[in-house]
Amino acid sequence: MRQDLPMESARSVRLLPKAHLHLHFTGSMRSGTLLELAEKYGVHLPDALSGGEPPRLRATDERGWFRFQRLYDIARSCLRSAEDIQRLVLEAAEEDVRDGSGWLEIQVDPTSYAPRLGGLIPAMEIILDAVETASRETGLGMRVLVAANRTKHPLDARTLARLAVRYADRGVVGFGLSNDERRGFARDFDRAFAIARDGGLLAAPHGGELSGPGSVRDCLDDLDAGRIGHGVRAAEDPRLLRKLAERGVTCEVCPSSNVALGVYEKPEDVPLRTLFDAGVPMALGADDPLLFGSRLADQYELARAHHGFTDAELAELARQSVRGSAAPEDVEGKLLAGIDDWLAG
Repeated sequence: MRQDLPMESARSVRLLPKAHLHLHFTGSMRSGTLLELAEKYGVHLPDALSGGEPPRLRATDERGWFRFQRLYDIARSCLRSAEDIQRLVLEAAEEDVRDGSGWLEIQVDPTSYAPRLGGLIPAMEIILDAVETASRETGLGMRVLVAANRTKHPLDARTLARLAVRYADRGVVGFGLSNDERRGFARDFDRAFAIARDGGLLAAPHGGELSGPGSVRDCLDDLDAGRIGHGVRAAEDPRLLRKLAERGVTCEVCPSSNVALGVYEKPEDVPLRTLFDAGVPMALGADDPLLFGSRLADQYELARAHHGFTDAELAELARQSVRGSAAPEDVEGKLLAGIDDWLAG
């Protein structure tokens, strides 16, 4: 841990305008909300979800990843109505505003909620309505990234890609690929991503978290990714770092998540400096606050405390998050001006 931080590093990171590009839907839930919904629906929560502290997880082996997914599935089972969805989205927006976010792209696989919400299209419309309402009530710019599940058949991903394109004018801005990247090949989903890109959506698959730099390279070469979910393992390959920097591909780096899941042992092991110094754009993200116990501003605090990022460098991280987003020009300009004001003030 760096102990020689300059005195000027005293500005509140919660006042630093920023964009949040890596936040999963169920994982954005407040722990108190989960407890209330579980009681409402008679869902028994394991101690890992009801004890008031983030669960101890280690997903670098299949057993650990299964436990992580199991906890996530239990939490998801507590979202059963349009009202539950509206509450989750509004609270996620409120938390982001509190952390200085001016733009949020929340990631969701609507097939996970379809059985309880009347089908895939009703689920998608309920989610988009909730996002529109939350954005209006909080003032937070908010859009949706539809994500396919890597552990399901690629045909399911194509269906989701077509659905995402259908709602591009209702707030869907990107298409992703989540779950265990050690399962299957990125190229199996190339048709789904082609559908999404042809429909004007950003390609933002997960890669380089549980698997090494080859996973990031596959996302670039096989899926023509414009952004990478996580991407931190690219730090192990200098040539890949140069490729990301030259293409300007933003990595959605989630430091607290990386440590919680055992990708790195300690916060100072997350290669933030390696990516930053290589010129790779980054957007710090919270991933799943429900399970990892920290939200967006905490990621900037981690960069300051454990990697010695100065306020000028934190401001640059915030700029990179905004530039890597799908925010319209007026929103982008407002956020970038706010970042300059934060640094000047």
